[in-house]
Amino acid sequence: MAYTDYYKILGISKTASEEDIRKAYRKLARKLHPDLNPNDKEANKKFQQINEANEVLSDPDKRKKYDLYGEQYGENWENAEQFEKARKSGAYAGQRPSGQSRNPFSDFGGGEDFGEGQYSDFFEQMFGSGTRGTNTRNTKFRGQDYQAELHLSLRDAAKTHSQTMTVNDKNIRISIPAGVGDGQVIRLKNHGAPGIHGGPNGDLYITFRIEPDPVFKRLGDDLYVTLDIDLYAAILGGEVMVDTLDGKIKLKVKPETQNGTKSRLKGKGFPVYKQDGSFGDLFVTYNVLIPKNLTEHQKQLFRELSLMK
Repeated sequence: MAYTDYYKILGISKTASEEDIRKAYRKLARKLHPDLNPNDKEANKKFQQINEANEVLSDPDKRKKYDLYGEQYGENWENAEQFEKARKSGAYAGQRPSGQSRNPFSDFGGGEDFGEGQYSDFFEQMFGSGTRGTNTRNTKFRGQDYQAELHLSLRDAAKTHSQTMTVNDKNIRISIPAGVGDGQVIRLKNHGAPGIHGGPNGDLYITFRIEPDPVFKRLGDDLYVTLDIDLYAAILGGEVMVDTLDGKIKLKVKPETQNGTKSRLKGKGFPVYKQDGSFGDLFVTYNVLIPKNLTEHQKQLFRELSLMK
């Protein structure tokens, strides 16, 4: 009979704690449960295997026995206790037939046959059919969590509003707070898959994806915008119009403003998530435009200016 590695079946190490075993088992059980895989024979077989592994490893006495004889007898650990008793009683004493080397474990059979609702021969011969716990087909399991993405424009993300999204053919209306960020995840409790055998529903996790904006660049709660101004406004000063999330506003340009100069508009940035009335700042970077198609007279004026420097 081949040795069954219960630790490998659950995907845990031999030093796993009881909590590690419980988490590993429940995670696999939710995935492989027959009610979720009614026509998948391989999934049903694996479900029986993880039940068996959990039955042994979650019981301190069974786990100790499994670990002890596994180290001493390798793949024949399941029959080690019976063999030890038989050997001590002299059952294997005496002359062996010539040319034969008796295998003391051969009387116990072998195989890994999992039938419907059964444990393997490996398990039965070590612990007996009467040692099984509660029928796990009736155990309550929490439903699986759902994952979804919701794409928003920057301007939509800047305002509190409601949207309806479809998840697994079900329409769900959600309220989106102003200030959500790209990659931010929110959880909607009990909006995941239904629980099994009366267990609680899973949750729905929504990841927000904020699309790039043609005007603004967002960093945290601050917004950045580049504003083109003509050379004359940069030299002489004046007023220009700049975009904000609330529309255009007038902005004063100081005389002799250099190209690349930044101006900060406090409180004109992005709303702070779940903090009503709080906003980041808007940073304006001036891009001074060089005039084109100058007349000869205008060029002469620039030549005169250049001689005065």
